[in-house]
Amino acid sequence: MSQVPVQIQSLIDTQENPFVLIDKDYRIVAANHAYCMRYGTTEEQVVGRACHEISHHSSAPCHLNGETCPHQQVFEEARAQQVMHTHYDHHNRPEHVRIQGHPVQGLNGELYLGEAIYPFAPSTAMDCDEMRMIGKSSAFLNCVDNLTRVAESEASILLYGPSGVGKELAAQYVHRRSSRTGKAFVAVDCASIAESVFESEMFGHEKGAFTGCVGRKLGLFELADGGTLFLDEIGEVPLSMQAKLLRVLESGEYRRVGGTETLRCDARIVSATNRDLLEMVDKGQFRLDLYYRIAGIDITLPTLKERRQDIPAMSNALLHRLSGDGRFDLGKDAIVKLMDYDFPGNIRELRNILQKALVLSNDGMIHAEHIRFDNATSLPPVQKAGRKSAKSETSDTSIAELEVAHITRLLEIHGGHRRKVAEILGISERTLYRKLILYGLR
Repeated sequence: MSQVPVQIQSLIDTQENPFVLIDKDYRIVAANHAYCMRYGTTEEQVVGRACHEISHHSSAPCHLNGETCPHQQVFEEARAQQVMHTHYDHHNRPEHVRIQGHPVQGLNGELYLGEAIYPFAPSTAMDCDEMRMIGKSSAFLNCVDNLTRVAESEASILLYGPSGVGKELAAQYVHRRSSRTGKAFVAVDCASIAESVFESEMFGHEKGAFTGCVGRKLGLFELADGGTLFLDEIGEVPLSMQAKLLRVLESGEYRRVGGTETLRCDARIVSATNRDLLEMVDKGQFRLDLYYRIAGIDITLPTLKERRQDIPAMSNALLHRLSGDGRFDLGKDAIVKLMDYDFPGNIRELRNILQKALVLSNDGMIHAEHIRFDNATSLPPVQKAGRKSAKSETSDTSIAELEVAHITRLLEIHGGHRRKVAEILGISERTLYRKLILYGLR
């Protein structure tokens, strides 16, 4: 291994971001101070070691673990390349980074890979209220990189993607990475708001505004003031209401229903849809001016099929959350079965599949036989409300029976603490209460 000239070392030391020079055998020949600090080492300790040992904590080059490696591009074609990777700091904490790899010519003609590393999302920044954004596939990392870039602006964002890809998680991530972090994050499912109460929900109302109205109500825009308002399934907003929504987005001004006072709202708008809004515009179902107002920047979230590499890590994280006690593990056969499936329902479907598998497993290990992709319509209905055990070894177990057994076990583990169980299930405490009544589990 050749030593780099002092001039090159002096040059890379001027870089503020971590920077490292790597030879054709993946060996580090020079590293700047920022690189050594990031990975908890010194220049003497890092020079001569393989780059993947330091940044990936792996004995094999990253391209052998499914990641795109700039090393190959530089040494085979002498071309620069930018990639997204998951690195590990000196505390073994994962962080997502953008790497710019460039061919660097030594004074004696040697070719090196010069890597400039730009961290953009530590693992802790991916934590959201319901669960974490998890993954290391190229599709996932490119998406997170895009979300990180747009979070720094104040532009409105439109998230595209089929149902279940995690659009609300992405919106929460944008909020946490923006200058509005620490302020309110208000999410609303536009598909769940009836046209008759749309104005009241969005803008609030005054006492006596309509029959049965007994007091003032703050609208979602008012609650989100200073923070982020997430409009999920915005394609479902009734056409008659779109003009009123457009007005407040353009002017920031609105009035409560039945009120005369003009209020102002300073909320960043993040919208999401699984529909083609421009096609809806052509059909007269969505206003073009509203589309341009919400789609300042549009980002398409990858499906689970497109990020199949992330299924094992995501499954383990979901399993830990669903079980509530971390006692369940996925067998290799279960992982293989999951990775061979296309998941038309994406992450939401994966969660439901694992929730059923938890009940079917008796020994804390989930195998392929516990992974079922049955359509809900193909399963028989629950035979008797109030059952407290599921037929975990038979193929005719219904979803209701599985849910009864799972809720019962979680209640036992957490001493009947309904709020904790609701958080694990990803539902509201009120929804859990209704299920307890339905199944006779009170």
